[in-house]
Amino acid sequence: MKIIFSTGKGGVGKSTLAAAAAWQLSRIYRVLAVSLDPAHNLGDLFNVDTGGKRRRLTKNLHIEEIDLQKLSRQYLEREINVLSDTYKYLRALNLDNYFSVLKYSPGIEEYALLTGIENTIRDGGEYEFILFDTPPTGLTLRFLALPRITITWIDRLIEIRRKIIEKRYTIQKIRGDVRREIPGSGTVLAYDERDDAVLNRLRSLKDRYKNLTATLAGPDCSIFMVFNPDILSLKESQRLINGLRELELPLRLMIDNKVAAENRSMADEVEAALCKEGAAGNFLRVSLRPFFQAGSDACLYELEEDIASAVLSTFNEKTG
Repeated sequence: MKIIFSTGKGGVGKSTLAAAAAWQLSRIYRVLAVSLDPAHNLGDLFNVDTGGKRRRLTKNLHIEEIDLQKLSRQYLEREINVLSDTYKYLRALNLDNYFSVLKYSPGIEEYALLTGIENTIRDGGEYEFILFDTPPTGLTLRFLALPRITITWIDRLIEIRRKIIEKRYTIQKIRGDVRREIPGSGTVLAYDERDDAVLNRLRSLKDRYKNLTATLAGPDCSIFMVFNPDILSLKESQRLINGLRELELPLRLMIDNKVAAENRSMADEVEAALCKEGAAGNFLRVSLRPFFQAGSDACLYELEEDIASAVLSTFNEKTG
């Protein structure tokens, strides 16, 4: 399975290019196109109402629009259930009041999106390509950074938890034969790291995020960035290039969209500036098309440019 991310500033046409890439790839390969952008228009591009569900468009092409609010709610409910089960012996502290405000915590949307990506990849074995159309630059960089950041936090939490278990064991030895079961709760406190549910959960999470980080940085993942020949797009693209470089994620293709005769010199300048920024990979230009007008019967994803070949060329191994 190959994984592709379409990124870029809002309004540059990344959803259109993502749809075009998915459409062209589906002529040969089994493809799932997934919109992660809260302002979904993938369904609009293919003129279908997804209804929040995965839709089959052709024999080889499926599309899906992730409901971020629903995903965030499911993520919170799942994590709160885990916390409630793990710390049920602390109910006297009325932790429910703390859990109720978790939905306002920073990072919930990013973690929910990351979970959506992880689940899609894990369950997407029937597809040869999964293409994610991402939100604008800021949110995209935040959720792509989460696996590495989370691993750092988990390492620290593991260290703290091990010290707690060590102190608990020391107290047990001093007090002698102490009850391991908390009265009235049915909870047995662990004095051995192997028996500690919290520590096991942390290690499981660390393995999960390490695997996801390896997948995103690996040879079967490719990111293409869409930009326009204008200054605002250049500035945002430079931020995206630097962000992906810091995260060590593979930006392998840059698509200069909406290039026409009248702005070709500006396209040259923007591409040159991105090269100076250290942009690696290939450049592809996509031209404006006269029939992209209101009331036109043309399909926005049917581009003359060969997007699929440009995307395929970004992978280290030959696909097919």
